[in-house]
Amino acid sequence: MGFNCGIVGLPNVGKSTLFNALTSTAAAQAANYPFCTIEPNVGRVAVPDGRMEKLATVAKSAKLIPTQLEFVDIAGLVRGASRGEGLGNQFLANIREVDAIVHVLRCFEDGDITHVEGSVDPVRDAETIETELMLADLDSLERRVTQTQKKAKGGDKEAKAQLEVMEPVLAALQSGKPARAVPFEAEQRQILRTLGLLTSKPVLYACNVEEAAAATGNAFSDKVAAMAQAQGAAHVVISAAIEAEVSQLTDEAERQEFLETLGLSETGLARVIRAGYELLHLITFFTVGPKETHAWTLPKGLKAPQAAGVIHTDFERGFIRAETISYDDYIACGGEAGAKEAGKMRLEGKEYVVADGDVFHFLFNV
Repeated sequence: MGFNCGIVGLPNVGKSTLFNALTSTAAAQAANYPFCTIEPNVGRVAVPDGRMEKLATVAKSAKLIPTQLEFVDIAGLVRGASRGEGLGNQFLANIREVDAIVHVLRCFEDGDITHVEGSVDPVRDAETIETELMLADLDSLERRVTQTQKKAKGGDKEAKAQLEVMEPVLAALQSGKPARAVPFEAEQRQILRTLGLLTSKPVLYACNVEEAAAATGNAFSDKVAAMAQAQGAAHVVISAAIEAEVSQLTDEAERQEFLETLGLSETGLARVIRAGYELLHLITFFTVGPKETHAWTLPKGLKAPQAAGVIHTDFERGFIRAETISYDDYIACGGEAGAKEAGKMRLEGKEYVVADGDVFHFLFNV
């Protein structure tokens, strides 16, 4: 079960620098000219979670396996992309494949790094990309609505259900609002996802600031924060330049000391990863033992058999029940045996909705 965030933005805003730091590789070429990222680069990163170390200490686990999130570095977009300008068609095709969007916005002045629009204005830049995505969605949906209306008039029930989603989304796009701004019930949201609309994807704004503003942000990032709040979107402040330096430090103590000198308690990347995880409405459950403490990813709201299926399809198919201990109880009781003695281990069945931090032992029969 893969989950990925596409890193997007105008050229020269720090996308590839951020991606390189995220994955601690030089897979994406970071250079001061547009379209240096020609093919989308993909990297998987561990999701920071301090609970793992505590679980592993209690269980005396030999190794830790964190849950992961995938990031995709996508070629820079320019005004007119919806009409194929620059690498527009490729950009739009690549972004359709991701689950969520991390939109990197340049929030720093630097005369040595050219800006494709000629000046620094992150809100304008965000609107430029959002407009191109809405235009692409509008073009796609207008053609599809006409076809779907014909089917609905012919009595096609599926087409009628699709129209109930398509028509309000089309109206929103025509009035300059993204598809995600339209409220839907759960069943209709599922239909919305099948339409593959670019503006239906959740967005995280990453404000790339200068080193001095990494801890506090600046006037540019403050404007982005206000915009994000108005949209109900998320935002984080990050300095891609700092993250690039941090990624080169292999010693954890040295890394922490470097961050502290800058007034930071953790890397901006840790915040981006966690925010991306939350953006996708994901939770973490654990399997714990002497061999390993393993973190697993699951969308919120799914049930115990589906969690078992993340580990192996046989576990879901033959699911019987799940021996379940909450993270807090596992730590407080000193592990599985202590939790059992204290009556904190629960036997959960097929209808149990998984909670973040659950420690599971699945019983199954195939």
